[in-house]
Amino acid sequence: MTSRVKIDVLDQLSETDAQAVHAVLDAATAADAVAPVSEQVLLAMGAAVPGGRHLVVREESGAVIGYAHTEDAEPEEQRTVVGAEAVIAPEHRGQGIGRELLEKITEGSTLARIWSHGDHPAARALGAQLGYRVVRELLQLRRPTNGLDGLPDPVLPEGVQLRTFRPGADDAAWLRVNSRAFSWHPEQGRMTQADLDARKAEPWFDPAGFFLAEADGEVIGFHWTKVHPEGHGEVYVVGVDPDRHGGGLGTALTLAGLRHLAGLGLPAVTLYVEADNAAALKVYHRLGFGQFAIDVVHEGPYPASAQH
Repeated sequence: MTSRVKIDVLDQLSETDAQAVHAVLDAATAADAVAPVSEQVLLAMGAAVPGGRHLVVREESGAVIGYAHTEDAEPEEQRTVVGAEAVIAPEHRGQGIGRELLEKITEGSTLARIWSHGDHPAARALGAQLGYRVVRELLQLRRPTNGLDGLPDPVLPEGVQLRTFRPGADDAAWLRVNSRAFSWHPEQGRMTQADLDARKAEPWFDPAGFFLAEADGEVIGFHWTKVHPEGHGEVYVVGVDPDRHGGGLGTALTLAGLRHLAGLGLPAVTLYVEADNAAALKVYHRLGFGQFAIDVVHEGPYPASAQH
């Protein structure tokens, strides 16, 4: 069957295309009750993708009806690996366009890792048909701010002080401890000055909600909070230098940020955590967080003989 869509592979989106893609993302978010792409993709919408591409799906009329953001991963076992996030406009689903976009994403690669935000059932079904398997689960946890005043006060380890982030002056120190704290993490551990600058330029950025733990003049941990436009708070990221693990600093930082968010009168607080991070899950469950949603990564395609 001849395709009735065109998929443009671009280094950078024009302003017109970026606006059209945002309209598709908004429609998908309204239909699925979850954003189809991550914050990182939104921040890169108007820029070139280092080692990757923007894929724009168009109807014959030229109207944008789908989008994918791809990045080339580090070479693994001499394989070409690509990571991607993708979306098809709700009214154009069920017509094979998602499969066509996936084939374009994986063109020239031997392995792909595709995000499905909200673990969409259609993505599960398509992945299973094409030989993909789920290799990563990112949990979204949530709790109401009601009752946060009943949590214990933060108790910092001896010799540790808490203060707020100073844009510019603390950038290098934060990047250093973030890299150490998340050396194992495929996204957070790769944060650069440009990534930090992009977030500091966002309307939601507030250094008053960005807490640093310091000892002997050195930053050893942090809790960066975020307030979403729709009105809930987020434990955006909590990190502790590996040399300081086990002393209760992570819990103290989490409590400090939660109290800050509760003080803003927000109804609820969310956070994201890897499903296999047992230590973090133990802390968050103890603080009253429960699972709210899940994002997954589909990896493949694998031959039928390799499925398990």
